[in-house]
Amino acid sequence: MQLFRILTPLVASAVLATAAPVVHAQNGKGDDTLLEMQQAFRKGDRNKLAQLLPAARGHALEPWAAYWELKARLPEAQPAEIQAFMQRYAGSYQEDRMRNDWLLLLGQRRNWALFAEQHPHFRMSDDREVRCYALLIDQIKGTAPVNVGEEVRSNWYALRDADDGCTHAARELYGYKKLSDLDIWRKARLAAEANRPRAVRNAVEIVSPDSLPQLKDVLDAPTKYLLSRATAQGNARQELVLLALIKLAGGDPDGAARQLDSKWSVHLSPEERNWAWGVIGKSAAQKLSPGAAGYFANVTKDTDLNDDLLGWKVRAALRASQWKAVGKAVDAMSPDARQDSTWVYWKARALLAGKPGDAERAEARQLLEGIASTRGFYEMLAMEELGLRITTPPAPAPLTAEEKAAARMNPGLNRGLYAILLGLRSEGVREWNYTTNLHQSGGMGDRELLAAADFACQREVWDRCINTSERTRSVVDTQQRFPTPFRSAVVERSNGIGLDPAYVYGLIRQESRFIMDARSHVGASGLMQVMPATARWTAKKIGLADFTPDQINDRDTNITIGTAYLKLALDDFAGSMPLAAAAYNAGPGRPRNWRNGPVLDAAIWAENVPFAETRDYVKKVLANTTNYAAMLTGQPQSLKGRLGTVGPRDAAAPQVNKDLP
Repeated sequence: MQLFRILTPLVASAVLATAAPVVHAQNGKGDDTLLEMQQAFRKGDRNKLAQLLPAARGHALEPWAAYWELKARLPEAQPAEIQAFMQRYAGSYQEDRMRNDWLLLLGQRRNWALFAEQHPHFRMSDDREVRCYALLIDQIKGTAPVNVGEEVRSNWYALRDADDGCTHAARELYGYKKLSDLDIWRKARLAAEANRPRAVRNAVEIVSPDSLPQLKDVLDAPTKYLLSRATAQGNARQELVLLALIKLAGGDPDGAARQLDSKWSVHLSPEERNWAWGVIGKSAAQKLSPGAAGYFANVTKDTDLNDDLLGWKVRAALRASQWKAVGKAVDAMSPDARQDSTWVYWKARALLAGKPGDAERAEARQLLEGIASTRGFYEMLAMEELGLRITTPPAPAPLTAEEKAAARMNPGLNRGLYAILLGLRSEGVREWNYTTNLHQSGGMGDRELLAAADFACQREVWDRCINTSERTRSVVDTQQRFPTPFRSAVVERSNGIGLDPAYVYGLIRQESRFIMDARSHVGASGLMQVMPATARWTAKKIGLADFTPDQINDRDTNITIGTAYLKLALDDFAGSMPLAAAAYNAGPGRPRNWRNGPVLDAAIWAENVPFAETRDYVKKVLANTTNYAAMLTGQPQSLKGRLGTVGPRDAAAPQVNKDLP
């Protein structure tokens, strides 16, 4: 494969400036060597990596080849060799990635002296474990910030799986009395809820090692554990009961509620009771149970809950039209959470519910004005609450020739594009993101981001075009953020079957970012991410003769089948865009169940979708659709108009496609 022609000779020298002193023109064999090395790295084949590395010398992507070879044997490598690698590729993503890997290894080995020497040179500074190690070293040296315990706790809580860095730092800081018993037990609670038994054990071992023999029973058979005990004397036993209630609530919130209400409530502290009711309420809310709001009502102090539990309390209150509870739960969130546009919007809506006074209306307006824009779902809804329609923002000033040239000359951007176009998408994306976001302090400025996005757009690497442009802060380039590749195919096919082209574009943008060869972890393929079984069913349904599964990777066939399935889903859900989008992402059976219950504003319904991925997907598809409609038609648009309401299916209406997969 010959890809070097995508770079001008001038750009090529910029790309290779950090690679090797002597550079040879690329050829198909060199590219193939890189692809072979990637596969060998994934398989952990150290011998093959060492054998192939000499053939990669001088290649534009040599830093990746050298990184793979050294990373595969990092535990045995000598410090001098690692430092030589970082010096050879100084300033590159691979240098910083290797330093990240080495810092983790040094932390695991408790080599604090070498860690402290290397850590100041770590530019990404985005690894929570590394940060925990660094904070622990500061504590040992006596130079830790005042909030060292709070920062370690925050990083530790954010890690779902068991780790060494933050767990070890938490253990040591607990000894320094910088973390409390409750801090440690709350980590155990979070891990139990996430079904991470090793992380639970690690936390309990810090605060109550004597409880470890009982812990397996708590996690493996929570109901049996709760029924076999009559009391819970002492903090550790209370927390074990709480862990059992948390585990039970995950599958049976009503059963956990009965246990808590009838037996264990009197044995727990007020904070423990509130946490238990919060977890039970969350589990019930995720099952869309009408009892969820009632469970949350048992919480006597909202600030005893974390932001996640409070978020689910808001969702349950929205379904139950309990606007006062919505406002109180948002008020109890952390300062960071309260700034999230989701909770800003619902706080404003809570203020406007009922009969608001002048003060409530003024506060709501201030909140809405603070987020109103075309940048996202709740930002658009805020605009409409303020009486504004969705229009295309004014385009920024055109990029200058110098700005475009600077992007084309950037070594990291070039290596990123080269890797992506070669087929090393994961590596290319990471290098691109590092270059735009982390290589320089604070990341690229808005004009640099627009120029980088333009560089990707011109080469039709649409995901980097979109994602890079989305990061601008003061300007919005709609053409970059909402590109319309394959326009004739998408628009003609959509119009031909009665679909809004903006809806199709909004869905494709979320599904694949217009990556032609995109493939999901569950096997969906192409622009519209169609599953093989769905493709076969749809092809048969629309009379597509002689269809074979491999055709789904053909652009036009993928669009034909994807749009046909979307139209069938839309018809099955009586034209509801939110329900059809949910069906496209999670299958039609789930939204058929999720729509049961009260008739809801579709924004409330979408916020209550139990699956985080689908919840995010529906909101983004509808926001994308509204932006595309404004751009394609040149007319003001309404997101609310596309949302409508969601409720149970009209029993008198026939099901259009009972067998919709």
